[in-house]
Amino acid sequence: MNINIKRTVCWFSCGAASAVATKLALKKYDDCVIVNQDTGSEHPDNERFKDECQDWFGQEIITIKSDKYDDIWDVFDKTKYLCGVAGARCTSELKRKVAENFLNFFEDREIFGYTVEEKQRMERFKAHNTERIIETPLIDEGFDKGDCLGMIERAGIEIPAMYKLGFHNNNCIGCVKGQAGYWNKIRKHFPDVFERMAKQERRLDVAINKKYINGERVKLFLDELPENMGDINSEPSISCGLFCMAKFNELEDQES
Repeated sequence: MNINIKRTVCWFSCGAASAVATKLALKKYDDCVIVNQDTGSEHPDNERFKDECQDWFGQEIITIKSDKYDDIWDVFDKTKYLCGVAGARCTSELKRKVAENFLNFFEDREIFGYTVEEKQRMERFKAHNTERIIETPLIDEGFDKGDCLGMIERAGIEIPAMYKLGFHNNNCIGCVKGQAGYWNKIRKHFPDVFERMAKQERRLDVAINKKYINGERVKLFLDELPENMGDINSEPSISCGLFCMAKFNELEDQES
Protein backbone atom coordinates (compact mmCIF):
# COMPACT_ATOMS: atom_id res chain seq x y z
CA MET A 1 0.00 0.00 0.00
CA ASN A 2 1.17 3.49 -0.80
CA ILE A 3 2.14 5.03 2.56
CA ASN A 4 1.44 8.53 1.19
CA ILE A 5 -2.30 7.89 0.72
CA LYS A 6 -4.30 10.27 2.91
CA ARG A 7 -7.85 9.61 1.74
CA THR A 8 -9.93 7.36 -0.51
CA VAL A 9 -12.10 9.27 -2.96
CA CYS A 10 -15.18 7.36 -4.13
CA TRP A 11 -16.59 8.85 -7.31
CA PHE A 12 -20.37 8.55 -6.96
CA SER A 13 -22.15 9.45 -10.21
CA CYS A 14 -25.73 8.62 -9.12
CA GLY A 15 -25.40 5.43 -11.17
CA ALA A 16 -25.94 1.93 -9.81
CA ALA A 17 -22.37 0.85 -10.52
CA SER A 18 -20.74 3.76 -8.70
CA ALA A 19 -23.09 3.21 -5.75
CA VAL A 20 -22.07 -0.43 -5.36
CA ALA A 21 -18.38 0.41 -5.89
CA THR A 22 -18.68 3.00 -3.11
CA LYS A 23 -20.32 0.49 -0.78
CA LEU A 24 -17.47 -1.96 -1.41
CA ALA A 25 -14.88 0.73 -0.71
CA LEU A 26 -16.59 1.74 2.53
CA LYS A 27 -16.36 -1.86 3.69
CA LYS A 28 -12.63 -1.92 2.94
CA TYR A 29 -11.38 1.54 3.94
CA ASP A 30 -11.95 3.91 6.86
CA ASP A 31 -10.78 7.06 5.08
CA CYS A 32 -13.45 7.30 2.36
CA VAL A 33 -14.71 10.59 0.97
CA ILE A 34 -17.76 10.13 -1.27
CA VAL A 35 -17.92 12.72 -4.05
CA ASN A 36 -20.65 13.52 -6.56
CA GLN A 37 -19.97 15.83 -9.49
CA ASP A 38 -23.01 17.96 -10.26
CA THR A 39 -23.30 18.72 -13.98
CA GLY A 40 -26.57 20.60 -13.62
CA SER A 41 -28.07 18.50 -16.41
CA GLU A 42 -29.14 15.21 -14.88
CA HIS A 43 -32.59 13.87 -14.12
CA PRO A 44 -34.13 15.48 -10.99
CA ASP A 45 -34.77 11.99 -9.60
CA ASN A 46 -31.01 11.73 -9.02
CA GLU A 47 -31.41 13.83 -5.87
CA ARG A 48 -33.78 11.22 -4.46
CA PHE A 49 -31.40 8.41 -5.42
CA LYS A 50 -28.45 10.25 -3.89
CA ASP A 51 -30.31 10.73 -0.61
CA GLU A 52 -31.25 7.03 -0.43
CA CYS A 53 -27.70 5.97 -1.22
CA GLN A 54 -26.37 8.33 1.42
CA ASP A 55 -28.52 6.54 3.97
CA TRP A 56 -27.24 3.19 2.66
CA PHE A 57 -23.65 4.35 2.92
CA GLY A 58 -24.15 5.82 6.36
CA GLN A 59 -21.97 8.71 5.28
CA GLU A 60 -22.42 12.12 3.71
CA ILE A 61 -21.97 12.57 -0.04
CA ILE A 62 -19.99 15.69 -0.94
CA THR A 63 -21.13 17.55 -4.07
CA ILE A 64 -18.66 19.46 -6.22
CA LYS A 65 -19.50 21.60 -9.24
CA SER A 66 -17.83 23.78 -11.83
CA ASP A 67 -17.52 27.41 -10.78
CA LYS A 68 -17.41 28.44 -14.44
CA TYR A 69 -20.36 26.63 -16.06
CA ASP A 70 -23.91 26.03 -14.85
CA ASP A 71 -24.70 22.98 -17.00
CA ILE A 72 -23.93 21.29 -20.32
CA TRP A 73 -25.85 23.95 -22.27
CA ASP A 74 -23.75 26.67 -20.69
CA VAL A 75 -20.63 24.82 -21.83
CA PHE A 76 -21.96 24.48 -25.39
CA ASP A 77 -22.95 28.15 -25.59
CA LYS A 78 -19.72 29.56 -24.17
CA THR A 79 -17.21 27.21 -25.84
CA LYS A 80 -19.10 26.81 -29.15
CA TYR A 81 -18.23 23.13 -29.00
CA LEU A 82 -20.31 19.96 -28.67
CA CYS A 83 -18.12 16.97 -29.40
CA GLY A 84 -15.48 15.83 -31.85
CA VAL A 85 -12.16 14.05 -32.13
CA ALA A 86 -11.09 15.69 -28.85
CA GLY A 87 -14.12 14.21 -27.09
CA ALA A 88 -17.03 15.92 -25.37
CA ARG A 89 -16.25 19.40 -24.08
CA CYS A 90 -18.93 19.11 -21.38
CA THR A 91 -17.14 16.08 -19.89
CA SER A 92 -13.86 17.97 -19.83
CA GLU A 93 -15.30 21.09 -18.21
CA LEU A 94 -17.88 19.64 -15.84
CA LYS A 95 -16.17 16.40 -14.82
CA ARG A 96 -12.45 16.14 -15.55
CA LYS A 97 -11.35 19.64 -14.59
CA VAL A 98 -13.59 19.74 -11.53
CA ALA A 99 -12.24 16.37 -10.38
CA GLU A 100 -8.63 17.40 -10.90
CA ASN A 101 -9.17 20.54 -8.82
CA PHE A 102 -10.54 18.42 -5.99
CA LEU A 103 -7.90 15.68 -6.09
CA ASN A 104 -4.50 15.55 -4.45
CA PHE A 105 -2.48 13.46 -6.85
CA PHE A 106 -0.11 10.92 -5.28
CA GLU A 107 -2.09 11.21 -2.02
CA ASP A 108 -5.65 10.22 -3.00
CA ARG A 109 -6.79 6.71 -3.79
CA GLU A 110 -9.65 6.82 -6.31
CA ILE A 111 -12.55 4.37 -6.47
CA PHE A 112 -14.24 4.08 -9.86
CA GLY A 113 -17.46 2.23 -10.65
CA TYR A 114 -16.26 0.51 -13.81
CA THR A 115 -17.81 -2.95 -14.33
CA VAL A 116 -16.36 -6.06 -15.95
CA GLU A 117 -17.78 -4.98 -19.32
CA GLU A 118 -15.54 -1.93 -19.12
CA LYS A 119 -12.30 -3.64 -18.10
CA GLN A 120 -10.41 -2.72 -21.27
CA ARG A 121 -11.64 0.87 -21.07
CA MET A 122 -10.38 1.08 -17.50
CA GLU A 123 -7.02 -0.38 -18.46
CA ARG A 124 -6.64 2.31 -21.12
CA PHE A 125 -7.58 4.98 -18.59
CA LYS A 126 -4.98 3.72 -16.14
CA ALA A 127 -2.33 3.61 -18.87
CA HIS A 128 -2.93 7.30 -19.62
CA ASN A 129 -3.14 8.34 -15.96
CA THR A 130 -0.18 6.60 -14.36
CA GLU A 131 0.15 9.31 -11.71
CA ARG A 132 -3.24 8.39 -10.24
CA ILE A 133 -3.89 5.68 -7.63
CA ILE A 134 -6.94 3.86 -8.97
CA GLU A 135 -8.99 0.92 -7.76
CA THR A 136 -11.95 -0.74 -9.50
CA PRO A 137 -13.68 -3.00 -6.96
CA LEU A 138 -16.46 -4.03 -9.36
CA ILE A 139 -13.97 -5.42 -11.86
CA ASP A 140 -12.08 -7.11 -9.04
CA GLU A 141 -15.31 -8.76 -7.85
CA GLY A 142 -16.49 -9.62 -11.38
CA PHE A 143 -19.61 -7.43 -11.17
CA ASP A 144 -21.44 -6.44 -14.34
CA LYS A 145 -24.00 -3.64 -14.68
CA GLY A 146 -26.91 -6.02 -14.13
CA ASP A 147 -25.39 -7.24 -10.87
CA CYS A 148 -25.13 -3.66 -9.65
CA LEU A 149 -28.75 -2.88 -10.49
CA GLY A 150 -29.77 -6.06 -8.69
CA MET A 151 -27.81 -5.11 -5.57
CA ILE A 152 -29.37 -1.66 -5.51
CA GLU A 153 -32.83 -3.20 -5.61
CA ARG A 154 -31.94 -5.69 -2.88
CA ALA A 155 -30.82 -2.77 -0.72
CA GLY A 156 -34.39 -1.45 -0.99
CA ILE A 157 -33.35 1.53 -3.10
CA GLU A 158 -35.48 2.42 -6.09
CA ILE A 159 -33.34 2.50 -9.22
CA PRO A 160 -32.90 5.90 -10.92
CA ALA A 161 -35.62 7.10 -13.28
CA MET A 162 -33.35 7.00 -16.34
CA TYR A 163 -32.82 3.26 -15.91
CA LYS A 164 -36.57 2.75 -15.65
CA LEU A 165 -37.02 4.54 -18.95
CA GLY A 166 -34.62 2.11 -20.59
CA PHE A 167 -31.42 4.15 -20.67
CA HIS A 168 -28.28 2.19 -19.87
CA ASN A 169 -26.56 5.02 -18.01
CA ASN A 170 -27.76 7.65 -15.58
CA ASN A 171 -25.83 10.53 -17.07
CA CYS A 172 -26.92 13.95 -18.37
CA ILE A 173 -30.21 14.09 -20.23
CA GLY A 174 -29.09 14.71 -23.78
CA CYS A 175 -25.61 13.22 -23.83
CA VAL A 176 -23.60 14.25 -26.89
CA LYS A 177 -21.92 10.83 -26.83
CA GLY A 178 -25.25 9.15 -27.56
CA GLN A 179 -25.98 7.58 -30.91
CA ALA A 180 -29.14 7.35 -33.00
CA GLY A 181 -31.04 4.89 -30.80
CA TYR A 182 -30.25 6.91 -27.70
CA TRP A 183 -31.42 10.15 -29.30
CA ASN A 184 -34.64 8.62 -30.54
CA LYS A 185 -35.34 7.57 -26.96
CA ILE A 186 -34.56 11.11 -25.83
CA ARG A 187 -36.99 12.32 -28.50
CA LYS A 188 -39.67 10.07 -27.01
CA HIS A 189 -39.19 10.82 -23.31
CA PHE A 190 -37.63 14.29 -23.36
CA PRO A 191 -38.83 16.04 -26.55
CA ASP A 192 -37.83 19.48 -25.27
CA VAL A 193 -34.23 18.31 -24.77
CA PHE A 194 -34.22 16.73 -28.23
CA GLU A 195 -35.46 19.94 -29.82
CA ARG A 196 -32.98 22.06 -27.89
CA MET A 197 -30.05 19.91 -28.96
CA ALA A 198 -31.25 19.87 -32.57
CA LYS A 199 -31.19 23.66 -32.58
CA GLN A 200 -27.80 23.69 -30.86
CA GLU A 201 -26.38 21.44 -33.58
CA ARG A 202 -27.57 23.80 -36.29
CA ARG A 203 -26.21 26.88 -34.51
CA LEU A 204 -22.76 25.30 -34.22
CA ASP A 205 -22.99 23.37 -37.51
CA VAL A 206 -21.99 20.20 -35.68
CA ALA A 207 -23.90 16.91 -35.90
CA ILE A 208 -23.67 14.36 -33.10
CA ASN A 209 -24.58 11.53 -35.48
CA LYS A 210 -23.25 10.63 -38.91
CA LYS A 211 -24.56 8.81 -41.96
CA TYR A 212 -22.98 7.43 -45.11
CA ILE A 213 -23.87 8.53 -48.64
CA ASN A 214 -22.12 6.65 -51.44
CA GLY A 215 -19.51 5.51 -48.94
CA GLU A 216 -18.85 9.03 -47.69
CA ARG A 217 -19.37 9.89 -44.01
CA VAL A 218 -21.54 13.00 -43.67
CA LYS A 219 -23.34 14.85 -40.92
CA LEU A 220 -26.74 13.63 -39.73
CA PHE A 221 -28.43 16.39 -37.77
CA LEU A 222 -31.01 15.50 -35.18
CA ASP A 223 -33.76 17.29 -37.10
CA GLU A 224 -33.02 14.84 -39.94
CA LEU A 225 -32.80 11.73 -37.77
CA PRO A 226 -35.35 9.06 -38.83
CA GLU A 227 -37.52 8.04 -35.90
CA ASN A 228 -36.87 4.35 -36.53
CA MET A 229 -33.09 4.68 -36.75
CA GLY A 230 -30.87 3.08 -34.11
CA ASP A 231 -31.61 0.48 -31.46
CA ILE A 232 -31.55 0.69 -27.68
CA ASN A 233 -33.02 -1.89 -25.33
CA SER A 234 -36.23 -0.73 -23.69
CA GLU A 235 -35.38 -2.31 -20.33
CA PRO A 236 -32.13 -2.41 -18.36
CA SER A 237 -30.80 -5.87 -17.59
CA ILE A 238 -31.19 -6.63 -13.89
CA SER A 239 -29.49 -9.83 -12.74
CA CYS A 240 -27.94 -11.00 -9.49
CA GLY A 241 -25.95 -14.21 -9.36
CA LEU A 242 -25.20 -16.26 -6.26
CA PHE A 243 -21.82 -14.63 -5.75
CA CYS A 244 -23.47 -11.23 -5.92
CA MET A 245 -26.09 -12.17 -3.34
CA ALA A 246 -23.39 -13.45 -1.01
CA LYS A 247 -21.48 -10.20 -1.38
CA PHE A 248 -24.66 -8.22 -0.72
CA ASN A 249 -25.29 -10.09 2.53
CA GLU A 250 -21.70 -9.46 3.55
CA LEU A 251 -22.02 -5.74 2.87
CA GLU A 252 -25.21 -5.47 4.89
CA ASP A 253 -23.76 -7.26 7.95
CA GLN A 254 -23.36 -4.86 10.85
CA GLU A 255 -19.99 -4.64 12.53
CA SER A 256 -20.10 -6.18 15.98
